[in-house]
Amino acid sequence: MSKTARDSPPESDAYDGAPHPREAENLIGHETAEAELLDAYRAGRLAHAWLIGGPAGIGKATLAWRFARFILAHPDPSAPQVQAARDLSVSAEAPAVRQILAQAHPDVAALRRLWNADRKTFYGDIRVEDVRRALQLFQKSAGAGGWRICIVDTIEDLNRAGANALLKMIEEPPADALFLILAHRPGLALPTIRSRCRRLQLDPLSPEGIVRVVRGLGPPWSKISDNELEPAARAAAGSVREALKRIDPDRAEIEAMIEAALGELPNSDGRSVHRLADAVAARGADDAFEDFTLALYDWLAGRAEAKAGEGAARLAPLAELWDKARAATRDAETYNLDKRLHVLSLFAELSAAARRL
Repeated sequence: MSKTARDSPPESDAYDGAPHPREAENLIGHETAEAELLDAYRAGRLAHAWLIGGPAGIGKATLAWRFARFILAHPDPSAPQVQAARDLSVSAEAPAVRQILAQAHPDVAALRRLWNADRKTFYGDIRVEDVRRALQLFQKSAGAGGWRICIVDTIEDLNRAGANALLKMIEEPPADALFLILAHRPGLALPTIRSRCRRLQLDPLSPEGIVRVVRGLGPPWSKISDNELEPAARAAAGSVREALKRIDPDRAEIEAMIEAALGELPNSDGRSVHRLADAVAARGADDAFEDFTLALYDWLAGRAEAKAGEGAARLAPLAELWDKARAATRDAETYNLDKRLHVLSLFAELSAAARRL
């Protein structure tokens, strides 16, 4: 469980029930990327903006926070401790580390989707007002007299206005400013942002690396049996997040609900669909919403594959529903619409399409 206070708002850049990446004491599987950052820093040629890419859940945020801790603990790259360092590890007793863990460091801004207390869910994107508020960090002197760091998690969550606001800052950065921009799909970032960043691409983790990470998360994850964890790690495509989803009892329950509701089409039991809708719309259930969305696309893709030899006319209802589902999902996330109604509406559409088929 995260060390963050229990009564604090949920954080979109952490897996529910697992420590936040800023709390990670070890980095597994990305030694080459870590060495590149360290070498650039102590050589005095640190780029002011880095675009750290790679699939979700492989450790991009862990690396970014690890680098931030190191720089804030050692603001002088020529210091003997920096020149002798073998990696980016920092003592947990360092004042900068304690401040970061308490989310109280004056020179760090975490730019991520925020919690909407009124709707009891996360905003669908990183709003431009959130970007401007975070970038106020660079309008004042560093509180500790060293670096000012902004971690963006992730670039895909920025809306267009927010991305442009960030671009203006990294085009003309102030002295001792560092932007660590995380991207699941770096190619989708604005070309103008990509061109002003140094690229650092991380590879997916090995199954063994995933097991080591999960074992280091503490209870309840560290208590998962090898018989359950190792198959999940092999099936996770290099992502710790995907492995956690496979061993998370809460996610397993959601997956069962989704499978049951989809399996009843076109004659869905209204009660099972309503139970699913309630679960997907529950507080902090963004992962459940993602699971439902991906399962819906898989269902549509499977039906399209089965009908592939029957001509375009037979595929038309599926193509139409695919477009509707994508548009409705995008609107639900962007405008924070009622996800319960979103699920019920899509199941009505699914039932109608399945009957036509």
